[in-house]
Amino acid sequence: MRIVCIGGGPAGLYFALLMKKQNPAHQITVVERNRPFDTFGWGVVFSDQTMDNLKKADPETAQQILDAFARWDDVEVRIKGQAIVSGGHGFCGIGRKRLLNILQHRCQDLGVELVFETEVKSDLDYPDADLIIASDGVNSVIRNRYADVFQPDIDTRKCRYIWLGVEHIYDAFTFAFEKTEAGWFQAHAYKFDDTTSTFIIETPEEVWQAQGLDQMDGEQTLGFCETLFKDHLGGKKLMTNARHLRGSAWIKFNRVVCKTWVHHNGQAPVVLMGDAAHTAHFSIGSGTKLALEDAIDLANRFATSSDIPAILKAYEAERSIEVLKIQNAARNSTEWFENVARYTDLPPEQFAYSLLTRSQRISHENLRLRDEAYVAKSEEWFAGQPGCSPMMTPFTLRDMTVSNRIVVSPMAVYSAENGLPGDFHLVHFGSRALGGAGLLFTEMTCVSPEARITPGCCGLWNDEQQAAWARIVDFVHGNSPAKIALQLGHAGPKGSTRPLWEGMDKPLAEGNWPLIAPSALPYTDGNQTPREMTRADMDAVTADFVAAAKRGAAAGFDLLELHCAHGYLLSAFLSPLTNTRTDEYGGSLESRVRYPLEVFKAMRAVWPKEKPMSVRLSAHDWAPGGNTGDDAVALARLFKEAGADLIDVSSGQVVAHQKPVYGRLYQTPFADRVRNEVGIATLAVGAITEGDQVNSILMAGRADLCALARPHLADPAWTLHEAAKLGIRDQWWPKQYISGKRQLETSLARAAQVGAV
Repeated sequence: MRIVCIGGGPAGLYFALLMKKQNPAHQITVVERNRPFDTFGWGVVFSDQTMDNLKKADPETAQQILDAFARWDDVEVRIKGQAIVSGGHGFCGIGRKRLLNILQHRCQDLGVELVFETEVKSDLDYPDADLIIASDGVNSVIRNRYADVFQPDIDTRKCRYIWLGVEHIYDAFTFAFEKTEAGWFQAHAYKFDDTTSTFIIETPEEVWQAQGLDQMDGEQTLGFCETLFKDHLGGKKLMTNARHLRGSAWIKFNRVVCKTWVHHNGQAPVVLMGDAAHTAHFSIGSGTKLALEDAIDLANRFATSSDIPAILKAYEAERSIEVLKIQNAARNSTEWFENVARYTDLPPEQFAYSLLTRSQRISHENLRLRDEAYVAKSEEWFAGQPGCSPMMTPFTLRDMTVSNRIVVSPMAVYSAENGLPGDFHLVHFGSRALGGAGLLFTEMTCVSPEARITPGCCGLWNDEQQAAWARIVDFVHGNSPAKIALQLGHAGPKGSTRPLWEGMDKPLAEGNWPLIAPSALPYTDGNQTPREMTRADMDAVTADFVAAAKRGAAAGFDLLELHCAHGYLLSAFLSPLTNTRTDEYGGSLESRVRYPLEVFKAMRAVWPKEKPMSVRLSAHDWAPGGNTGDDAVALARLFKEAGADLIDVSSGQVVAHQKPVYGRLYQTPFADRVRNEVGIATLAVGAITEGDQVNSILMAGRADLCALARPHLADPAWTLHEAAKLGIRDQWWPKQYISGKRQLETSLARAAQVGAV
């Protein structure tokens, strides 16, 4: 084959040498715009896993890289005069110039032709090629030439950063944080040889401008950076290899995602590789890793097949999936650093833990495997005592203290008769209280017959219902340490529908009742059109909420939640997609929240002062023009001012045309943001399935409580079972079931021993 690699970075060089090694008869040329053996940048970082991949692909190159590596295991976080170290992370650093020189020499030894100081404008400059590799970087000329085919999505991120170096050796991957009057700056520092370290400085665009860095010359820029980070430089000066430092030396990161990686243009197929196809933020050190693994994957496919179209199709399909996983983690990491000011008020112990777990690739138990002593010390700090898991740590709101941080989510079971909870509900809540959860939520309990979602919804509008709820509350309190919360709501435009198992959000076939909403907008074309609420309607509904709150207090509930999420009545007021009013209850966010705040304040006035109240919010509508995380922060702040103690942070279900971005813990970032920007306790919900995840969320300060729905439907004793799996032995169990506890722990210990063998 005649192969041309346009771009002499890691991807192009490594693919060239792998293909030449595979078949010396290949004619392979790497074309690079820079001078021979010239490059820019400081150090790059690999994980141990990346090195394993390189050893398999080409042991000779891998050994040369290994011989040049600087190694370390620790991550050190420095903030507010404290340094917190976590070990077991397994990093290797090498100078970018050294890495490229190794690859260049290896290419020459194998007979690859290297062409330098040549700008390539088009793949058509090589009409005799059988394969064109576009490895020409983030600003790829070839990718841009065929942008309509490759369809690149380029997201320019919020921070400015600058690559510098320092002749000082760091024993750990060091993250240092310093504050100026303009805001926070962070440094990412790591060694890459025996004398030198990379020192990347990063800050949000607005801080960069407020500090005047866009107006500083090179000497002023280095002077500012050296003064700001003087405590982290070991008395050394910062170094730069940029020709000048005004403006352009501080760059923004471009996240690149391409829909297509291969273009068949009638001549040689053009294949994207490395940064031309994708980028991953430097804060997780995966850009070079991805480039090299692209090369390995494509070369391996040529080793087993000669069907070029099939090879390229498989390469694109496989690598795009693998890259997406890294990019998702990189996005989480990027956003953490972009919003670092959100976390700087956390205690240093929690700030460091949040940083270590920012990408969501490292969990609590994974950290424990890396550094058991660090995790034990962190848990002791969190719980205030040794040996206590975060999820089993008590939590207090006003005079209510829950024995652990596990919450049974509000889950509609549609099994009431005329709003009356019966034996099913007693068993439903009783079994989950006996199952060890710290706090149970009722399903949305409706404040009037017309407020129901379905005929099977529970209510709290009469004495009989109050007595039935009191029976359940008394059982929970009398047989477990669990607390129980009452969630009150009104279905609004989503009312008069069938139970879930008969068709979600489908209107009743008969027996419908009239609906009300902030605006006369049906939830779907097939649902009833509600009547727009009048002031008299608002007063009546408020009175219903107040009456139900009083009944809830009399029934003995421990916490009261107002449901303002998922497109129900009060949620419909909050979203601009469902509230098109032109009076004082529509328009701006402050006007849209006016009525829900009126209801909340009226309930707070009759709810016992010593008992907490929460609000469930949809933090994102997942639809164009709807509420976003910014609005959730603003709404949470207003409810906090009105007396809310906790925000139950959900998302979506406000409009039928929503397009949520699902995934593991996909709603937790909203709880994180509300908690740390508003300064209020939050309840995280959504795709949380394991105790390990709960511990990670709590330790990082992303939420104060974690709610699980489907896991509790599948296993009422989820908390007891998960605690046992995590080795927690002092968890409360019902005395009647204590023999089961011992057997479960013994079985798990035996299984662990078998697994270890």
